[in-house]
Amino acid sequence: TVTTISNGRDVEPASDLSRRLGLSFSNLSLLTRALTHRSYVNENPKSTEDNERLEFLGDAVLDFIVGAWVYHRFPEMPEGDLTRIRSALVRNDQLATFARVLNLGAAFRLGRGESMSGGNSRDGLLGSLFEAVLGALYLDSGLGVVEAFVTPLLEEARESILTKIHDPKSRLQEWAQ
Repeated sequence: TVTTISNGRDVEPASDLSRRLGLSFSNLSLLTRALTHRSYVNENPKSTEDNERLEFLGDAVLDFIVGAWVYHRFPEMPEGDLTRIRSALVRNDQLATFARVLNLGAAFRLGRGESMSGGNSRDGLLGSLFEAVLGALYLDSGLGVVEAFVTPLLEEARESILTKIHDPKSRLQEWAQ
């Protein structure tokens, strides 16, 4: 099922996204809010609030989960390398990659201007959207469910992140700084 929102763009409903991702939201309005950008609320005053508070919460939850994952996944690694891995995994461009893997942009409710300018495919907005979805999932189902949802994404990104942080050019730049 696809819903056409006021800006004319077809958007996947939250209920369909939830099913597609294998998530069981008991409060689907949390997911709907996570999928709602400020620009949509500005153009649709009767709509739910935007996703910014959920993004804030999702950022904190993700930082904790990634920190714990890195700590347990690399038990012999020194603290500096753990920090570099965690930082690489929670960078906005990586979060946007996760959002693309999950095709979250298909369900992103944007205002007309943001939609027309390709907001549902921009890294900045997609990274924030991913965090908001995690915030909603945390409020609805708790830390364990968020961890189970995120861990496969972290495992999939592991090799590319390790390659980036051990790249000789990156090491030279760090040393020079």
